[in-house]
Amino acid sequence: MAAMEHDQEFVEYIVRNIVNHPDDVRTERIVDERGVLITLFINQEDMGYVIGRQGQTARSLRTLLKIVGAKNNARVNLKIYEPEGSRRAHAEATAAAGGLAVGASESTASVDDLGI
Repeated sequence: MAAMEHDQEFVEYIVRNIVNHPDDVRTERIVDERGVLITLFINQEDMGYVIGRQGQTARSLRTLLKIVGAKNNARVNLKIYEPEGSRRAHAEATAAAGGLAVGASESTASVDDLGI
C-alpha cells in the first residue's frame, strides 16, 4: 500500500475516534482533474455517528477536510460509502422489530374520532 497523504490520514484519525468499530475504518484516495476524492468506508452500524444529526458531523468533517486540502493547494471532497440497499435493509429491520412497515404511515383513527 502506498503511503497515505495528510488529508487521508486526517479523515481516518477523526473518524476512528468517533465510531464504535475503529478497525473497520478505511479510506481510498483518488486524484483526478476535479481534485481529490476521499471515499470513506465504515461499519454500517457506525453510519449514524459519522453522518450525525441532520448531517452536521459529516458537514463539519468535510469543512475541516477542505481546510486541510487548501493548505496543500488541493480541492478535497469526501464521499461516505453506503452499500447498495443499506437504507432499505435498515428500514425493513426496524419494521420487523415492531416499527412501522416500509412505506406505511401511522393510523390517524384516534385523531379522527375526536370530531375536531
